[in-house]
Amino acid sequence: AAFRVTPQPGVPPEEAGAAVAAESSTGTWTAVWTDGLTSLDRYKGRCYHIEPVPGEESQFIAYVAYPLDLFEEGSVTNMFTSIVGNVFGFKALRALRLEDLRIPISYVKTFQGPPHGIQVERDKLNKYGRPLLGCTIKPKLGLSAKNYGRAVYECL
Repeated sequence: AAFRVTPQPGVPPEEAGAAVAAESSTGTWTAVWTDGLTSLDRYKGRCYHIEPVPGEESQFIAYVAYPLDLFEEGSVTNMFTSIVGNVFGFKALRALRLEDLRIPISYVKTFQGPPHGIQVERDKLNKYGRPLLGCTIKPKLGLSAKNYGRAVYECL
């Protein structure tokens, strides 16, 4: 993973990169007794390279590698929750952005893929010749069943 990091004043970029690697893998903001029950070193993300962003003062790209054992096989949700779920709000950084993510082929192969293709979805919906979009109806709460159904119908 490549993160654009802007450390707080006085925080060295190496420390900021290490903090991102730790927080996005096995780190936590407090000591927990269960840490002693496992070999956390096996699961730690590692910041292996930091480079300055050309033309941007105090911004760096921190490259973090994660062991595949950190992630549940075939779970995009688990992978993204681990990498970006809780990392964007800690004090060592003024700003953080995920710039790039490279997924090893060995991990990609754990994903089963959809049970059928786009044609089956189009046939179910009887919608052809246009993109199919997924969305969340707003407001998410408070609509009656009738109005929610109406909003969904309008999206189709």
